[in-house]
Order: sequence, then C-alpha cells, then structure tokens
Amino acid sequence: MRLLPTPSYIPTIKGLWNNFLKREAVYPFYASFKITSRCHFGCPFCNMNKDLSLDLSTEEVKLILDNLSRSPILMTSFEGGEPLLRDDIGELLEYAQQCKFYLLFTTSAKNMFDYSIEKYAKYIDFLHISIDEGHDNLGMFEQLPKIANLSTQVSVQVVVTQETIENLEDKVRTCYNAGVNIVIIPASPMEGAKHSFPNIDELESIILELYKKYPRTIHTPIGYFKAFRNQRCSSASIIIAPDGLLYYPCHILESKGPDLRKVDLSKWLLSADAKKLRQTMNICQKNCGWYQYYSINSYISPSTVFQSLGPIFKKRS
Repeated sequence: MRLLPTPSYIPTIKGLWNNFLKREAVYPFYASFKITSRCHFGCPFCNMNKDLSLDLSTEEVKLILDNLSRSPILMTSFEGGEPLLRDDIGELLEYAQQCKFYLLFTTSAKNMFDYSIEKYAKYIDFLHISIDEGHDNLGMFEQLPKIANLSTQVSVQVVVTQETIENLEDKVRTCYNAGVNIVIIPASPMEGAKHSFPNIDELESIILELYKKYPRTIHTPIGYFKAFRNQRCSSASIIIAPDGLLYYPCHILESKGPDLRKVDLSKWLLSADAKKLRQTMNICQKNCGWYQYYSINSYISPSTVFQSLGPIFKKRS
C-alpha cells in the first residue's frame, strides 16, 4: 500500500476531529463515485438500470475528482454500472491517481483482461472484483490466480442473498487459496429491485466461523452487524450519482443534494440543508442494511480499524 504525500492526510484528520467535536458525521471519508450507469448485467438485487443517465464528460468527472480532493475524503471508489465501459477510463484513472485520496476500482466484467486492466492496475490502489450469482460471473473465480498477480491490492466483492448464503464458504475458501481478500456484502433492499436481504443472524454466525477458518481473508467488519441491530447508519461515506449529483443523506432514500461539478462539497456539508438531511438519516426507520453506510464507522474507528482493514494491510503471498 502506497503512502500519500503527508499533506494529503491533513483534511481527513481535521474532518475526524470536527466530527468528534460536533458529535455527528458532518464530513465523509469515503466516496463511491458511480461514473457510469451502463452495465453488462441486470442483477435482480440492483436498481441501477432504473435510472439510466448519460455519462458525464471527461472534464466533468475531473471537476468532481478535484472537488473530492479538496475535501476530507480519503478514498474514492470508481463504480457503476461498469466503469470499464467508459472509453476514457484510462485517462480518468491516471488523473485520479494524482489526487489527494486513495483510489478503489470496482469491476464485474467477465472479460476484464480485454479492457487493459493490467495497464490500469498501476493507477489503482485497491481493485475490487464483484463476483456472485447476481452478476452471473462465478467463472471469474477461476481467474483469481491471474488476477492476484496484478500490480494492485485485490479483493473479491461478493453480494450475498438469502438464496446464496449457503455458497459463501466455497467463495471464501477460493479467495483464501488464491491469496486475495474478500468483502462480503448483504444485498440491501432497493426500490424497484428484488428483496434479497439475507438473515442477518445467520450471516453473522457464518462470517464469524469463516474468520477462524480462513484468517486474514475477510474484511467485512463485525461492527456492521452491531450497527444494523442498533439501526446506526452513518453519513461518513457518500455516493455520487452518474449525473454528478450527490445522493444525500443516502442512496436508499434517493434524495439528491448538490451538483458536485459546481458546488464545493466541504462547504455545502456545513449548510443548513445538509444538516437537515443528516437529521433525516438519523430518524429513518428503514434500517436497510446498506453496507457502505453501516460499515464505515468500523473502518475509521480506532477500536475496530485494525480488525476491519487487517486483511488489506497484511497482503498474503
């Protein structure tokens, strides 16, 4: 894992301190940027194809990346849809790698090696490969030894439904044997998609057992399950829609805040509108279990960060 220039960490540290003083997650540290709504798949648990948008231009995406780079965001994830479908993805990856955050890249493309992923890997800090029944790409598990040789930190991302929970150990074992990590994500209910959320007690029990059998492999934090039971999601992470608008306070509520091509994120987060939307999140009764919002505190809390990120820092040969 590379180290960013020391000044790059200062906004994040200030953001953590200000959140502590304000006792609310005013400043986020993780941004999921859905840079396209185009996708190879139509996963039953996903509603991305419900709101198709034209891709932003290369320069518009760069404006948003500059905006995030000025903020406390420590990690930005390129997601979709399928980000490899953008013709300018190489240019965007190279640009993002120069920004003041770590870059995560998520793909589910079965033919990812046809998209110059070996060349792109040098710009990516963390590569997530989505492999599960919903993406109909389980054959990619056979490619893991080759994928593990890419010049980046590789993790498999598995979305688990109640129908597929029994197959989870096979996937974890395959990742363990290939020397890559795995993040296990429950399929949260989304408007217009099939309700596939697994039994949370069963999933937690299985993951706890798999932690023991396959050490330093799973980086789904146990804190996720505590947050779910306490109905404690957090605005310490954000999602940016393919049209450049900020989902706020969250993607599930589908309300949108500012256009990040035009509005400075850090300044807007201090506005009365942003505060009101965070209050909406605090009183929300959906308890959707959306992984990003329920797990983020485990990744930034001093008491849980090593358990959550240990498999990433301890890359196995």
